[in-house]
Amino acid sequence: MKKVLVLTYFWPPSGKASLHWPLKIIKYLPEFGCEPIVLTVQEDSYTRKDESLFKEINPSLKVYKSRSIEPFKMYKMFTGRGKEEHIIDSETISKTNKSLSHRISIWIRMNLFVPDARVGWYFSAVKRGRMIIRENAIDAVISIGPPHSTHLIGNKLSKLFHIPFYPIFIDPWVDIIYYREFKRNKATLALDNYFEKKILKNSTSSIFVTQTMRDDYVKKYNFLNEKSFVLYWGYDEESFKNIKCTESANYDTILHAGNIFDYQNPVDFWKLIKEKIISGKKLKIKFIGSVAPAIRNEIKQAGLEEYTKYAGFLSYKELLTELVNAKYLLVCASEPRHVPGKLFEYLRTGRPIIAFGDDNKEVREILKLTNAGMIFNYHENGSSFFDLSDSFKTNLDLVRQFDRKVIAEKLSGIIHGEINN
Repeated sequence: MKKVLVLTYFWPPSGKASLHWPLKIIKYLPEFGCEPIVLTVQEDSYTRKDESLFKEINPSLKVYKSRSIEPFKMYKMFTGRGKEEHIIDSETISKTNKSLSHRISIWIRMNLFVPDARVGWYFSAVKRGRMIIRENAIDAVISIGPPHSTHLIGNKLSKLFHIPFYPIFIDPWVDIIYYREFKRNKATLALDNYFEKKILKNSTSSIFVTQTMRDDYVKKYNFLNEKSFVLYWGYDEESFKNIKCTESANYDTILHAGNIFDYQNPVDFWKLIKEKIISGKKLKIKFIGSVAPAIRNEIKQAGLEEYTKYAGFLSYKELLTELVNAKYLLVCASEPRHVPGKLFEYLRTGRPIIAFGDDNKEVREILKLTNAGMIFNYHENGSSFFDLSDSFKTNLDLVRQFDRKVIAEKLSGIIHGEINN
């Protein structure tokens, strides 16, 4: 049994979607010869909380915490927000907000926090990590990012103790999608590129959650060709047990789960929905999670406010219940390298999926493989989806290859050196 230190910024009671991959992988790793030990932040004050996720943690799992200096409290003060007022991901990088304080805060975030706004965890995490490795005879280190500052911690600990290091990339680093809308100075970019290359170069193996992201990184850093893997985001089969279907017969719900940002806006799709409602089709739209100002405005402009519900944050079990009870599931990819994590939970429901994403071949291939739905470019309205929706019968046998228990077994094989590139 190999002992593995897992560095993850997000951990229960945080309700952030980013924690579901490590939470479930950690749960299943002991079945495949790896004993995980977790290091996380003492308090993540930024995200919503989901206390129910504590039930997913094995009581015998060792979880260590260390302090992090978070800038989001300063963001609240600087932008005049209340101390207890919650802020959402899409809001902090939205270009719709034109206030001077907001624009200054974005500039600070993009240029002074390298590699990201969670870098304040670095020193306390390295100190705590050194103690954990000594006390537990750790055999390897896994870091999960974003935040990519977590990889700096993993790399440092790996170097100090000469143990294998496996950074896992949920999103790209230097050119992550939301950086593209903002200007970063040359010194910041140079430092960020230096960190990215150093982490990947020093890694024993690097792991990416999409094939297109891995391919893109291999083109940038040829040395990754022999030491990188793809492990999809996946879903947890066990979480779908006892999820009940009580679908309403009064109307058909189009559901989007998770954060949706300004740059994920299928404008003509909203117009199509209004046209269908006018023609007599009983449709409603529901958003779970944060919705960017530009999306809300487009919904209003399309005359869909009375047919739209913003449900906000829900617990994970409530979220899955909403998914299985929707008529259609909407997912919006941010770029060609992006396979949204929610796509896999969508697949498991068996509901027809309509996706938007410019030139996203990987999402297209997954939907085609499983016969689960269609993807369109953002300038399209997706009308043919409704014409063909009855023909989508998801192949759940194929979907089960994305079960996180299967993915945990593959990760264990990488750590044990049983899976070659």
